Amino acid sequence: MWYTNTQGDKMAGIRVVIVDDHPFFREGLRKILTEAGFEVVGEAGDGEEAVAQAAALQPDVVLMDVNLPLLNGLQATQRIKDSYPQINIVILTAYDDEEQVYHAVRAGASAYHPKDVDPRQLVETIRQVHAGRYVLGQSVLGEDALAQWLLEKFRQFGGQLAADSKYLSPLSNREMEILRLVIAGMSNKEIAYALGISHQTVKNHITALLSKLGVADRTQAAVYALRRGWVPLRSGSEEETA
Repeated sequence: MWYTNTQGDKMAGIRVVIVDDHPFFREGLRKILTEAGFEVVGEAGDGEEAVAQAAALQPDVVLMDVNLPLLNGLQATQRIKDSYPQINIVILTAYDDEEQVYHAVRAGASAYHPKDVDPRQLVETIRQVHAGRYVLGQSVLGEDALAQWLLEKFRQFGGQLAADSKYLSPLSNREMEILRLVIAGMSNKEIAYALGISHQTVKNHITALLSKLGVADRTQAAVYALRRGWVPLRSGSEEETA
C-alpha cells in the first residue's frame, strides 16, 4: 500500500547519488528528485565511479542501475554495503524479474524498481528506505518481513553456502553445513538424519552458531548468512553480470 507523502519537509536533507550510464536518464532523475526536495549530491556513469562517489560523498541513498560499465550494479552495491552499511541503495533497472530482485536484495539493496516507475512512487521509496524499510514492488517491508521473504526466495531459487575463506565466516565447517540445511528449511530432526548425527548434537551446533553470529534464532542466522554473501549471488558464479 502506498501512502501520500504530506511531509515534504522530512525529505529535505536526504542526500542522493544517481548512478546510470545514460546522462539523459540521470538528468531526468536529478530534476524529479530536486523538485521533490531531495539533495542530489553526485552522479556516476559506471560501477567503479559509483563506489568512489559513495566513499567520497557518504550519501543517504544511492539510485543504482544494474547494467553498468566496469562493474555491474549488483557488484557495486555489494562493495558499497560492505564498506558503508548505512548507505541505502535503490535499484533502478530495465530488467524486472523476481530472481533479479532476490539477487539485488542479497547484494544489499533496500528497494528495487523498473526504470518506468512512477516518479511519485520513487520519491516515496526513497523516503521509506531512508527510514530503514525495504520496498519490493508494491510492498513496504520491515526487517522481520524481509527475513521471511529472503528465506522463501532462497528456497525457490537455490544456491549453496560458499566455503571460500574470503567470506570470513566465524563458523566451523560443520556449523556452516548445518546452517546451509537450516536455510534450506530443514528441521533439527531432518538435519540430524541427513548428517547421521544425533538430534542433541544438532541442537548444540545451532546454539553455538547462534552465539557466534550474535543472533537470537534460526531465521536470523539464515538471513545473516544470506545478507553477508555467504551464498553466492548466482549459483556457480558471483561475477555473472545482470
